[in-house]
Amino acid sequence: MAKQMEKSSNFPKYRADGQSTFKEKNDDKFIVKYRKNFYDIKKFIVKHPGGVNTLKGLNNSDMTSRFIKAHPHSDAAMYLMKEYHITKPTQLLTTKTCKSNDYNIKDAQYEKLIVSSMEDSNNNIIDENVEHLVDWSRAMLPQIGKICKQYEQWVHKPVDRSLRLFGPWYLEMCTKTAWWVVPIFWLPVIGALIYNEMWDVLFGGNVLKILSLLFYFLLGILFWTFLEYVLHRYLFHMSINKRSHPLLCSFHFMIHGLHHKVPFDSMRLVFPPLPGAILAIIIYAPLSMIVPQPRVILAGALFGYLCYDMMHYYLHYGNPSNRLLYHMKRYHYQHHFAHQNLGFGISTPLWDTIFNTRIHLRKLRFRLKWK
Repeated sequence: MAKQMEKSSNFPKYRADGQSTFKEKNDDKFIVKYRKNFYDIKKFIVKHPGGVNTLKGLNNSDMTSRFIKAHPHSDAAMYLMKEYHITKPTQLLTTKTCKSNDYNIKDAQYEKLIVSSMEDSNNNIIDENVEHLVDWSRAMLPQIGKICKQYEQWVHKPVDRSLRLFGPWYLEMCTKTAWWVVPIFWLPVIGALIYNEMWDVLFGGNVLKILSLLFYFLLGILFWTFLEYVLHRYLFHMSINKRSHPLLCSFHFMIHGLHHKVPFDSMRLVFPPLPGAILAIIIYAPLSMIVPQPRVILAGALFGYLCYDMMHYYLHYGNPSNRLLYHMKRYHYQHHFAHQNLGFGISTPLWDTIFNTRIHLRKLRFRLKWK
């Protein structure tokens, strides 16, 4: 059976944008069974935090045994599974055999496995669906203030669907940004700062001054990584509870909560340039009065920010082969789906290590792939 599954061609390959790289028979479906429920995970495969290779061979099969033997899934991951639930398909497997690359369990063993795992709460679908709290067909931001008592619970239960933040189209348009807009906007700004502050020095032959400016540029990058950590930990993940003011809940959702609620929205993975520019001005104003070479530091900080935003997008949609990026993709997915109160560094885990908020990834037997 295992060899048969290896040769099977019904497992698609994907590009980073989620599109299949080739057509296959019944290309529009990837149906699996878990316990007594059926799921079409076709559009989820490329988004699966555990990689596409861990789902290989599961099309049109019962995945219960493999799922139970796997490392326990978080409550957030189990909740997300609800998004792909479907009614009973017309064509089903006629046996309870669990297809797998590693094992093949028949009826008696299967039933025994199910009974023994019933106490495993991490591997049972979360029953409490809280999406009834909001109307997904309407703008979301005006509704957040009305669910403050349940907001913290709701926002950390991810879904895979489109979200409209504002009602008016001109406001909604400002909340969505394609990844390529960020370098188009910020590279000329960074280039202008470097040219005005460093260009003459670079060709002046003064080695000490060149090294000095390079030091301040690198200091700006380091400053950004610290700012990234502080903003992510203390602003984006500020404490929200049942007594929080509705405006605070709405503000939190607008700046970061929506990213945790709809983590697969490709148009909301990078920071829109306009609010980014406003934030840069606010931070630069006091900085320029207390540090030497403030514009060089600003150039370094903006370069660090640009790398951060591009990395964040890539961690969600890329298939990294580089060891560092591979580690950071797994690290960031753990922050999203298992440890929202840890792992605040995106471009580097440096400050997580220093402030004891680092996520320690378990060692895997094989390398994960996302296409």
